[in-house]
Amino acid sequence: MFVESVLFIAFPYVAVTLAIAVTLFRYFTDRFSYSTQSSQFLEGRALFWGSVPWHYGILIILLAHVVAFLFQDAWAALVADQTTLYSLELIGLSLAIAAMLGLSVLLIRRLRSSRVLVVTSTMDWILLVALLAQVALGIWSALFFRWGSDWFLFTAAPWLESLITFQPDTSFVVSLPWVVKLHMLGGFAIVAIFPFTRLVHVITVPITYLWRPYQVVVWYRRSR
Repeated sequence: MFVESVLFIAFPYVAVTLAIAVTLFRYFTDRFSYSTQSSQFLEGRALFWGSVPWHYGILIILLAHVVAFLFQDAWAALVADQTTLYSLELIGLSLAIAAMLGLSVLLIRRLRSSRVLVVTSTMDWILLVALLAQVALGIWSALFFRWGSDWFLFTAAPWLESLITFQPDTSFVVSLPWVVKLHMLGGFAIVAIFPFTRLVHVITVPITYLWRPYQVVVWYRRSR
């Protein structure tokens, strides 16, 4: 009971608190570090084949998780149809595999390219390993503990709700297989290391472009 409380109550709160506090501190003290620190100019071909499947795969999967959590009644009605449930499971698994392949390409790229390797920090490696493990656990759960699109509504969703309302209840997740538990905890582990990595660039969407004045760009070319 104590271990479960530490892992499924204390750890999520610590992870979120750390993410918010360090993100704000980093923003106000070192704002220019909010960057992807792109290495595309060093080697771009492998980056394309890794980045595209990784980003499309993981973003759509994350969006599905968020939609299922925010609109639980609508999601429950959706997965009540067996054909729809099968389709969602197949699409989700395909996207997860695509994300895994893309991330593997990005990892191999960093290992094989000396120019990219030299600009790779320790946190980059920690982040890559954490993301790789998280996706692998998700694929494992999808393959061996089927129909997660359905049982998510009766396990992870109410557990997350209990955390958000500050009435934590671990009863929803204690009976789950450890692979699934590790997948849940892995999400909060990534949240905890989020502010220490280049992932912070995802919250710097340039929305000010929507209302800033137009910029006039003049192409100047010296005649020969």
